Amino acid sequence: MFIEPNLRGERRGWIEVICGSMFSGKTEELIRRLKRVKIANLKVEIFKPTIDVRYDELNIVSHDTTSILSTPIDHSQKILLMAADVDVIGIDEAQFFDDQLPEVCDELASKGTRVIVAGLDMDYLGKPFGPMPVIMAKADYVTKVHAICMKCGNIANYSFRKVANAEQVMLGAKDAYEPRCRKCYNEEKS
Repeated sequence: MFIEPNLRGERRGWIEVICGSMFSGKTEELIRRLKRVKIANLKVEIFKPTIDVRYDELNIVSHDTTSILSTPIDHSQKILLMAADVDVIGIDEAQFFDDQLPEVCDELASKGTRVIVAGLDMDYLGKPFGPMPVIMAKADYVTKVHAICMKCGNIANYSFRKVANAEQVMLGAKDAYEPRCRKCYNEEKS
């Protein structure tokens, strides 16, 4: 957990980003940090995009089935409406949110809220995904987590799509995606 110095007793906010490929443990790490916040008796609100119903409509659920209750929302501005007097905001699958999410995170942090954001940094084509690059640029702390390449066993940071679909957003799990290292990802793409 990151601790911001608080020399004058005022509440200080900041933005933490957890990013990486699919199956790298982003959601698991987000849940771990949020559970620690709850242990500390801090007021927390957790959000996910309404589009993400893969495992549960309300809970944020990691691939290893660890979960925590969240509020599904369809637009990032709604976070501001629900964040009054909250110490910590958790946001999962940030890549699926609208382009206003970085400003929402910035505004919350400026008001003294700790904002923890998890999401894919790249899409299946290896391109920056949604608002994640801007949030990462604004973040005080960035943690990039890695999966294991399903082809060679090395560190993986790419989400390889195994099914034919040209849409950028396609929800799926192990049936549709697998983590790949740079070499194995590029070999298959060629």
